[in-house]
Amino acid sequence: MIGNKYLQGFFNYPDEDTSLNQLLELLKYKDMKFIDSLKESIDLSLCTDKEIKYLTKVSALVDYYLQIHDIEVADWIRDEKLSFDKPYYHSRRISDFQKLKLQYTNPSPFRARNVYFDLDGIERI
Repeated sequence: MIGNKYLQGFFNYPDEDTSLNQLLELLKYKDMKFIDSLKESIDLSLCTDKEIKYLTKVSALVDYYLQIHDIEVADWIRDEKLSFDKPYYHSRRISDFQKLKLQYTNPSPFRARNVYFDLDGIERI
């Protein structure tokens, strides 16, 4: 079990894209209740494999946005368990060239976890 009520709620969404969009909204607009909740440690040993995969994607986004907003990043967000062995590309229809480009253009919070998002796709208007 994830333990953080916000992240658990996002994980339980039936559609992962919708869940990530909701997460991005809270991060973009610096929802302090949400951001403060991230300071509480999450015991990753209590999480299922499916939850760890989800948290790996989420931790890359959270780390990225917290750095942009110059907000301290909690230790659990950078835990070694939150990393994929093989690259994960959130865009489902992407060419090999685009994959290579993402690997070189994504900031370190994504590269450290082997998680790649199109930065234009995660930017909020």
